[in-house]
Amino acid sequence: MTTPSSPPVADDSPAPDGPPRDRGMGQRAAAVLVFGSSAAVLVVEIVALRLLAPYLGLTLETSTLVIGIALTAIALGSWLGGRVADRTDPHRLIAPALGVSGVVVALTPLLLRTTAEWAAPALLLVAAGTLLVPGALLSAVTPLVTKLRLTSLAETGTVVGRLSGVGTFGAIVGTVLTGFVLISRLPVSSILIGLGTLLVIGAVLSGWRARRWRRASAVALATVVVGSLATAFAPGGCDAETRYHCARIVADPERATGRTLVLDGLRHSYVDVEDPTYLRFGYVRAIAAVVDTAFPAGEPIAAHHIGGGGLTFPRYLAATRPGTRSLVSEIDGGVVRIDHERLNLGASTGIDVRVEDARLGLKRLKADSRDLVVGDAFGGVSVPWHLTTSEALRDVRRVLKDDGLYAVNLIDHGRLEFARAEVATLARVFRYVAVIGAPVDIGLDPAAVPVGGNMVALAADRPFDAAAIQEALDTRETDWRIATGDTVTGWTGDAQVLTDDHAPVDQLLQPHRSPTVR
Repeated sequence: MTTPSSPPVADDSPAPDGPPRDRGMGQRAAAVLVFGSSAAVLVVEIVALRLLAPYLGLTLETSTLVIGIALTAIALGSWLGGRVADRTDPHRLIAPALGVSGVVVALTPLLLRTTAEWAAPALLLVAAGTLLVPGALLSAVTPLVTKLRLTSLAETGTVVGRLSGVGTFGAIVGTVLTGFVLISRLPVSSILIGLGTLLVIGAVLSGWRARRWRRASAVALATVVVGSLATAFAPGGCDAETRYHCARIVADPERATGRTLVLDGLRHSYVDVEDPTYLRFGYVRAIAAVVDTAFPAGEPIAAHHIGGGGLTFPRYLAATRPGTRSLVSEIDGGVVRIDHERLNLGASTGIDVRVEDARLGLKRLKADSRDLVVGDAFGGVSVPWHLTTSEALRDVRRVLKDDGLYAVNLIDHGRLEFARAEVATLARVFRYVAVIGAPVDIGLDPAAVPVGGNMVALAADRPFDAAAIQEALDTRETDWRIATGDTVTGWTGDAQVLTDDHAPVDQLLQPHRSPTVR
């Protein structure tokens, strides 16, 4: 007769080392880790665009590069995280992933700005590293946590689906929070330092039971603190970080009342805070010469300005044509605050600034309500594409009076493909088109190779007095010339007409690597 054996007695004594006996993870802790790590990846991606814009420009290529690196990091982290989770106890990996990510994120402003100033050729490599490392490590958290939550094959779909949904929701919250709240209220360096600190704290809480992690946590926190302090002394700081730009005001050493508004490293506007009739930049003098010729001297006009910057030209109109009504569409409210606080905007009258997208602002204007529309909106060195199309220009034509005038500042280099395309688009909408710029760039010296830079395109449904405009340009001591008629037609050639359906502005544009005068 066989006697049944007694049931085994559980050993309640604690293990001397190693992971806890509970190999799983609570549902709430899992959701917090997946939500937080997914949100952090998107915060880093969006803020990285702001950090790189002063050095690489705010272009489609820059945005594509950052998004591509971030997606690569997510894919790499998810794949490696899943493989490692099947070979190693995930408990041991979550805290280090959060901790290392936190340190890299907190040091990112210091690393990128220092590299950009002192080792510019390595900027792309450093930028890729600061995106790939935290992106991959944080993306690995989801498969690690999923492994810990899978205690039964019967609930695989439920667990994977729930955590996938939580991660996606975290990414959405990170995107919305950064775009609508954080960037408008905090410097980008503060956002990344704060996020890095939170990640390190999360690592401490996740790995506190492991003695070997406590010393590493102290080192990580000390690194974040030191890096945060060093960031304050890193080059490339801003006087103000607006929703769209890193902004600085630079005093003119040769003119006591002269100020230059610098956005993302590019000189956007020069303003004499005491004398609004002083115009430093050549393209502004060219527009002034055209307007002074096109309309009777001293008489007020109704003007709309697409893009504000330092509001140099609206101030000029207010000073030289008392009673002029200038409506300005400026998308960046932070720049408008700088105009008031640092550039003495309150001294000018008749200037109404609306914080709005210029395309939407155009739609709200009444037909035949403006004598003049001035286009001077830029994202980096490029005119925002939706302001360049024939549909947008038809809106410009709609708001202009029969004898109204549109003048737009363009920047292009090399083969000037974007400038030619924009002038070709203007010619599709308006009866008369002219171009003002250096002779070598606007077809007046066909044998020479174009250099590029600023140029001004004009459009109207009335002919231009080219001789009078040229005389005004000469009076203002510019070496620019005006091209009209067949010269402009030959210069544009078979250039592409830009439409809302197809306007590859960033691909047509060839930027110049040295600081651009706006």
